[in-house]
Amino acid sequence: MVSIQYLTSVAKLVSEDKKPLIAILRCLKGKTKMAFKDEEQAKAYWAENISLLFKLLAVWFIVSFGFGILLVDVLNEVRFFGFKLGFWFAQQGAIYTFVALIFVYVFKMNTLDKKYGVDE
Repeated sequence: MVSIQYLTSVAKLVSEDKKPLIAILRCLKGKTKMAFKDEEQAKAYWAENISLLFKLLAVWFIVSFGFGILLVDVLNEVRFFGFKLGFWFAQQGAIYTFVALIFVYVFKMNTLDKKYGVDE
């Protein structure tokens, strides 16, 4: 079974190296530096990473399917900048939310990386 540390070190080398195939071969030969101090730290990092990912995906789901499709009739009763709110969410609001989610993810991941000492 492949350890989390091994996968983390492979991902780090592949992202840093201009020749990803060579980086993967180095990992297979065991010539890698570990990003985390121990496996417990790696597990905690990935648990927080996955937790953040699911929270952001929940927001994405609520905005895209909830506001844009499922609740569109209810939201259309409200006017927003002259448009029905359900229509606005389906056409513009979802896009703004998705872009905001990208920035939130980047900020939170940078904070998480610093917390575990794996930042660049």
